[in-house]
Amino acid sequence: MIPLRDTIQSKTYPIIRNIIIGINVLVFLWQLAQGPYLKRILFLYGVVPIRYSDPGISGDFTILTQVVPFFSYMFLHGGFLHLLGNMWFLYIFGDNVEDRLGPSRFLAFYILSGIAAVSIHLATNWHSPLPTIGASGAIAGVMGAYFLLFPRSRVLTMVPIFFFPLLFELPAVFFLGYWVLIQFFYASVSHGQAGGVAWWAHIGGFIFGLVTVKLFFALPRIGISQKLAHSLQRRSTPRLQNIRPFKGEDLDIHGTIVITPREALLGARKFVSIPHRRRTVVVTIPPDIGDGTRLRLRGMGRSSPHGERGDLYLTVKITRMDS
Repeated sequence: MIPLRDTIQSKTYPIIRNIIIGINVLVFLWQLAQGPYLKRILFLYGVVPIRYSDPGISGDFTILTQVVPFFSYMFLHGGFLHLLGNMWFLYIFGDNVEDRLGPSRFLAFYILSGIAAVSIHLATNWHSPLPTIGASGAIAGVMGAYFLLFPRSRVLTMVPIFFFPLLFELPAVFFLGYWVLIQFFYASVSHGQAGGVAWWAHIGGFIFGLVTVKLFFALPRIGISQKLAHSLQRRSTPRLQNIRPFKGEDLDIHGTIVITPREALLGARKFVSIPHRRRTVVVTIPPDIGDGTRLRLRGMGRSSPHGERGDLYLTVKITRMDS
């Protein structure tokens, strides 16, 4: 299952999430430039359990060089797909958690989730000689926080069946619950790092996020965080919207598309996922449109046994993102 987006858009622009993604991309490009020195870098800045469990090896490192990997490992990746998968999950789930915590608290939460995740990995793979790298432990913490904070959210999910992708809108608790069960399954049938994947780090990060995220609300927002939250208010709704249509008396069906006052004034283009058609279409919102205006998509309704097709009517709902 591949998540495409969730149904709850953050009210503020996720600046810390995007900075973290940018840093990970830059570090990966730096990794590509290291050539034959890359392996040495991964062992130096990744978390290698045996460096801490074997006194003969740990004696070759200073306290600083033993502490730094707990932070640096979460910005290193083993390949493009490793980077892409991690950053995509952070992109989908990170904005809402940052919106609730605020930029400064989200940054602290992300880093501590990564430290907690790799600590669990150390405890379960104490003598492993393999370096642990990747942001997945920290991102698992974000996913655990999302699981607790947004239980009513849904995740638009693509399931590729050969060359025909199917779209489903799944409850976030189901999607994330399934994800963490998969981590438990692979961790239980392996030694915790089968195929180079630190399964217990994923589990540890998820549990840390689930258990501790509410504690971060007790921390005060610093002044810069409050100013950022005010200045980074979103001005648009999601580009991809999943329509929950309801049937009319004939072949026509009806749904709602949500836009902001700015989009209503200037116009916008949205990608609309229509579940019963298993397809996504582009909808153009004309400028100066009013609340309650109906847009007609010909042939997107139900089909009759004789091949006739109804239309899909989308009612425009104008809403403020800070409401």
